[in-house]
Amino acid sequence: MKTIIRNACIVNEGNRYVADILISNERIAKIDKSIHLSSLGSITEIDAEGLYLLPGMIDDQVHFREPGLTHKGNIYSESRAAVAGGITSFMEMPNTIPNTLTIELLEEKYLIASKTSIANYSFFMGINQSNVEEALKINNENVCGITDDGLYFNNDEGILANYPAFLEKLFSCSESLVALHSEDDGIIKNNTNFYRKKYGENIPFEFHPIIRSEAACLTATERVLEIAKKYNNRLHFFHISTLAEANLFDNKCAIREKRITAEACVHHLWFSDKDYKQLGAKIKWNPAIKSPEDRNGLLAALLDNSIDIIATDHAPHTIVEKSGTYFKSMSGGPLVQHALPAMLELVYKGKISLEKLVEIMSHHVAEIYRIKERGYIREGYYADLVLLDLNTSWKVSSANILYKCQWSPFENYCFKSKIVKTFVNGTIVYDNGIINNNKIGKRLKFSKTR
Repeated sequence: MKTIIRNACIVNEGNRYVADILISNERIAKIDKSIHLSSLGSITEIDAEGLYLLPGMIDDQVHFREPGLTHKGNIYSESRAAVAGGITSFMEMPNTIPNTLTIELLEEKYLIASKTSIANYSFFMGINQSNVEEALKINNENVCGITDDGLYFNNDEGILANYPAFLEKLFSCSESLVALHSEDDGIIKNNTNFYRKKYGENIPFEFHPIIRSEAACLTATERVLEIAKKYNNRLHFFHISTLAEANLFDNKCAIREKRITAEACVHHLWFSDKDYKQLGAKIKWNPAIKSPEDRNGLLAALLDNSIDIIATDHAPHTIVEKSGTYFKSMSGGPLVQHALPAMLELVYKGKISLEKLVEIMSHHVAEIYRIKERGYIREGYYADLVLLDLNTSWKVSSANILYKCQWSPFENYCFKSKIVKTFVNGTIVYDNGIINNNKIGKRLKFSKTR
């Protein structure tokens, strides 16, 4: 089976141009101004005149909740939402139940995905104080990296950024990419105690970015950076949330030359602390959504290459789990279906170019993780593609939300751009609201040297 996408405006590697693309055997076989096939056989032709064709988005930070937390979401349900949002590949976190702290548990997740995932997939190996040797056994060609994100490190408290001696040990011997959540537990604890004394259990949600403050983020990030620079290992910072942190990162090196990289998340680029009064727990994330100045600073850092990529930190909870008082409502929320449409709003407003958006949601993710044959529209690469209509509006509603948790912080928002089709490995998996529920995704492969 072959497919020709005709007359699309291709956006790729800093350029946009109208051309045809031939897809054959899961891959991009040819890119040309006009493709004519003389051979007989089954060919599907798609007229994409007036539409834009991008490489599929790659999301390096999601929590799909399987195994153990599948009342919130699972690999099947959330990968369906991802492809509807133009995300063709994802990397998932280890804070499932049980935590992914052994090679055996890691491979069990890969097995589940091989049977159920519509998008391409990889899974992070979790790390804590007791499994260092096990974590370092991962095969860099088959696993995206090692992380503490979502895991407790010691006595049900703390992340690795708070344990410099352990980080010294890890960075000195790791040949894999290490990705970290960076906040200072001591600062957060002191702030929490202060506001608990003042408000009891009913702390207003607008104090979340004061409790999980700029100082908490900056202190931890500076600490981790100081240690990492000693060893020149591959370190990636998840969900940077402040302008102060963004100013710490290098914007002089080309992406392939960077040993330390960082990301911003969609919610930190869209919302600000002005939105807590209206949305409350629905935008409670860790790290917290902060000021408009931080939001604008993160976008500026993406534009000047201080921060390298955009991710979602998709972390679904049921609406009941997101309800109640400050301490009862869980942190995190669903985003994969609406991440690209939200970022396209910034394109529409002239805040970022479509070419730059493709760079930081596709190209740079592939470069940071050394993903093989994905992240670009190139002959010979897998045909992971998203076809966009930039001039058709649609409204987020309960009827079209695909997350298993069935809610979104974007509900009732009207986006100006629409995803028309998503291709994974050359197969149409999303087509104007219709999802191909067959297992299509493949395990991501990486270069051995990070």
